[in-house]
Amino acid sequence: DLAVLTRRPFVYGSVFRFEGQVSVFDARQGACYRCLFQQPPPPDSAPSCAEGGVFGVLPGTIGTLQATEVLKLILGIGEPLYDRLLLYDALDLTLQTVNLKKNPACPICGEQPTIQDLIDYDDFCGTTEHQKLEAQSQMAEISPADLARQLAGVDAPILIDVREAVESQVSQIAQARNIPIEHLLHALSDVERDMPLVLFCRTGVRSRRAERLLKSAGFTNVRSLQGGINAWVTQMQTGEYEY
Repeated sequence: DLAVLTRRPFVYGSVFRFEGQVSVFDARQGACYRCLFQQPPPPDSAPSCAEGGVFGVLPGTIGTLQATEVLKLILGIGEPLYDRLLLYDALDLTLQTVNLKKNPACPICGEQPTIQDLIDYDDFCGTTEHQKLEAQSQMAEISPADLARQLAGVDAPILIDVREAVESQVSQIAQARNIPIEHLLHALSDVERDMPLVLFCRTGVRSRRAERLLKSAGFTNVRSLQGGINAWVTQMQTGEYEY
């Protein structure tokens, strides 16, 4: 929005796992960013680094391509990536180009724009509400020490590992059931909604997301292991508690 309102080019780059994208958005020359992505996805839909991650050298590759476009714009040489989206696949080492088109109904650069000023982007992207949910989830966390004591008791909670099955081969807690997030609701369909559940992943990010998912489905006694299995293993190894 700022690029359109100030009549400047936006040299865009993005990375995910082994793939990257590069383009130059300039409403004076063609499509702007909102022509391609009019609305943002929900803030909690982006995978964590534990789920997705980025190939270590990929940001450098995409950044170099962006820098190339910047130099072309400054020097006035070559053909900038106007109305073109460059797709880079590091695994196949291939480059593809997708042609873009200006959207006549774009809310900022279209024929009848509705956006005249910068807006509240936290509200637009839902990050404020997402931060509230994150804070609530963190309040529902259980420490490794408290979990160890509960597992040793008579009313131990159901312990669920929400990582992918292959991750549980690296480290695991003996009492846990492995149910990846996408299968949680189906796998727990017969479980009483007030049963005590403790979820864990590698560091606690996915388990907090899973906790919110279950609570939205009516589960009332769900907690996430603080720091994930990494914290559990560390504290077990250092002897910070016994169980």
